[in-house]
Amino acid sequence: MNFIESVKMAGQTLLANKTRSSLTMIGMIVGNASVIAMIGIGEGAQNFVGGQVKSLGTNVLIVRAGVPNASRSSIRNAPQTLIVEDGKAIATQVPSVQGVSAELNSSELVRYGNKNVSSLIFGTIPEFLTVRNFEMAKGRFLTELDVKQNNQVVVLGSELAEKLFANTNPLGEQVRVKNVSMKVIGVFAPKGTSFGTNYDNSAVVPIATMANRIVGRKSPYGLAVTSLFISIQDESKMDAAQFQVENLLRLRHKITTEDDFTVRNQKDLMATMGSISGALTLMLTAVASISLLVGGIGIMNIMLVSVSERTQEIGLRKAIGASQNDILFQFIIEAVILSAAGGIVGTCVGVGGILLVGNFTPLQAGISPVAIALAVSVSGTVGLFFGVVPARQAAKLDPIAALRSA
Repeated sequence: MNFIESVKMAGQTLLANKTRSSLTMIGMIVGNASVIAMIGIGEGAQNFVGGQVKSLGTNVLIVRAGVPNASRSSIRNAPQTLIVEDGKAIATQVPSVQGVSAELNSSELVRYGNKNVSSLIFGTIPEFLTVRNFEMAKGRFLTELDVKQNNQVVVLGSELAEKLFANTNPLGEQVRVKNVSMKVIGVFAPKGTSFGTNYDNSAVVPIATMANRIVGRKSPYGLAVTSLFISIQDESKMDAAQFQVENLLRLRHKITTEDDFTVRNQKDLMATMGSISGALTLMLTAVASISLLVGGIGIMNIMLVSVSERTQEIGLRKAIGASQNDILFQFIIEAVILSAAGGIVGTCVGVGGILLVGNFTPLQAGISPVAIALAVSVSGTVGLFFGVVPARQAAKLDPIAALRSA
């Protein structure tokens, strides 16, 4: 028998038992779909994390008050070890720094008329807009004069403005932030959510107004802040800038032992988050791959049953001249067809799952041609591997004994 005849006979045999063949392929379908979907969703998760990090600002170092490795305290109770003057010193004394945004944050209630919205309030300086990569939709941002004069002005996030004013223009209106009356001078363009913080539901006020009128935060060394966001001119200078910032703060704080601040590098954060999501993807893919093994065992089981059912056919074919290799090849082809067909259907299901995830979640899952090729080839290999045992058993049948047993 030639190859084409063997394939035709294998197809006819499998089509004669459609229900059994379909059920046998389920394991391979689930395995392939799971592997392709997990790899695609993993890529989407990595892209999502990268976008979340970049949304905080490009080429940014983050300095937070408090010792490294300390348990995270609330924003209001954060150590008062950073001050606005630290940010000014960094901006003027570190050559590669492009800008520094000093921030003092707190969760407060924002009121307008009979509407109350809980919001994250940023007390900050004019550099916030460029360093944190925000854009204005209407109105203006804070000025140096607003900060120096403790002006009671506020810039609203797009979602917060919608909740408070609906279709009304908020510019010039008065809102109350923790019972302090504030004039709305601007509204941000939509920013989105990053690492659990919804920036569209936030508001920005002058840092001095925040410290003196809203949170009452005082420090004997100056105007205390919770964090400094530092924009670096070039990504290649990030490590050098971090080294210089750490040394400058140690000199300013007269530190001889443990630092009273923590510096985070956005590039390192992205690499860490990417490694975590990559490891999770690998683990989930490995778990999904178990389905391929289960599907292979199912194929072997059905093929063994098929050998016992077709004993007379095997005996008859061998009696009229079929060789052991012909019988072996016949059953291997049937196993490979089952696994390859399951792989193709599973690929379609997996790709469909990825498209659904991309449409209904923030994860922009990607369709990886490498993952598809790998899954289909692995499923075919699994079918070949598990089809050998029943094929060899069929090929070794004695034709006389087979005809008698039938």
